[in-house]
Amino acid sequence: MRKFRDCQPTGRAGILGLVLFAVVAGTVPADTDALLDEISRLMAGRDFDAALRLFAEIPDDSVEIRLLRASALNAAGRTAEAAKLAGEIVAARPENIDALTILADAAAIEGRDRDQRGFLERILRVEPDNLAAISALGYGSIRSRSLRTAADHFDRALAIDPNHPESLVGRAMIYRYERRPAEAEVLLNRAIAGNPNWAEPLHERARLYGGTGFREDALEDLNRAKALEPDNPWLYIDGAGILMELGRNAEAVEQLDRAIALAPETFLAYVHRATAREALDDPDGAADDYRTVMRLKPDYYFAAESLGVILMKEGRNLAARDAFLAAFRQAPGEFRYALLAAANWIREAGPADPRQFLTQTIRQARPESPEWFLLRLFQEQTGDATVAAMAGREENFDNRAMLLFYLALYHDLRGERRSADNLFLQAWELDRRGTVEWNLNRWILGQRGLIPDPTEEQSTTPP
Repeated sequence: MRKFRDCQPTGRAGILGLVLFAVVAGTVPADTDALLDEISRLMAGRDFDAALRLFAEIPDDSVEIRLLRASALNAAGRTAEAAKLAGEIVAARPENIDALTILADAAAIEGRDRDQRGFLERILRVEPDNLAAISALGYGSIRSRSLRTAADHFDRALAIDPNHPESLVGRAMIYRYERRPAEAEVLLNRAIAGNPNWAEPLHERARLYGGTGFREDALEDLNRAKALEPDNPWLYIDGAGILMELGRNAEAVEQLDRAIALAPETFLAYVHRATAREALDDPDGAADDYRTVMRLKPDYYFAAESLGVILMKEGRNLAARDAFLAAFRQAPGEFRYALLAAANWIREAGPADPRQFLTQTIRQARPESPEWFLLRLFQEQTGDATVAAMAGREENFDNRAMLLFYLALYHDLRGERRSADNLFLQAWELDRRGTVEWNLNRWILGQRGLIPDPTEEQSTTPP
């Protein structure tokens, strides 16, 4: 059914298919048939290590067998070995399409986009209408954010074969990025109809539907894709994101548990699970997930920020300080983290302890910027009138809200509750959502009964 009336891929049948064809055609010795059948079964089940062990039992060292072994090595992530084998074949047979394909695949797995493109272009010089190479160039262009070039590659492939599956999905992705959902849906419907046992077009259509408000339809497509590809963690991660948008956070956690079991190093699954756990009032579970993200991807400083917020709300001042310092180390231009670290430090140990840290940090800030004045305020414990006057003159509402919030926090740390509450409310009225200050301000005012209970709303969590 079309929803927009108005408005990687299956891959090659592959080296495996070529070799099995060679068995049938008699170009591979008959006594290897049983081993090749077992290798085929193991590769279909993604047990690549077991498949590779069986090659030691095959006496044949033909090009076909070496190509199959190289393909299995690529699939197992042993790309250097795969490239070595394929390179030896290309050295003797420079126009061997299958060996060049293995070299291109190895380069893609390793993130060497330029090398991959070179191998694909060599394939096209030998075989200009090679659809797999053309579509692979399209996906490579997507990765490099060259969407117009990607569209040209997919259009070229579809001009040769209007039903080429990978190119239908790739071109639909471009239409989705261009916010042309009707055109994307037409191509995806065609890909799904022609390839009912392939999960990728269902997954891409779920992204399309989820991003345009058809969330239940997106979940239906994801469930169909999971039945075809139950071990793909991204199906569960994307499904969890949609469930969270629908407020079904407990179900989202279950989906993310499954994704993490399948791919425990996928940091985004922990980010989403932490968000869902916060919404379910499970701060300890969320904090554990944020710590995992900090270990897996230290430069994703939003995890340290979110952990700091949780710890700050729990009154664990020094632990919150350390989390904000971790965020500041990864994002040294974000002086809000230095200010939050200093505030927690002061609350625990008094204003003298963070003074040296603030003295060093002020030197990094642009002189007389809003952040510079705030850092000096926390360092010297004087100058609040200057900051208040600056906030009154500030025309940028984001900067004004930031100045008011930290000025309020400064008064709060000094025990000047009435002044602090007045300033927190002024910052709140500016409604600068999506910042760590807004999140904390909402919580502080809710705790003090000055606004409705903020736990009734979804918590603000970084992307």
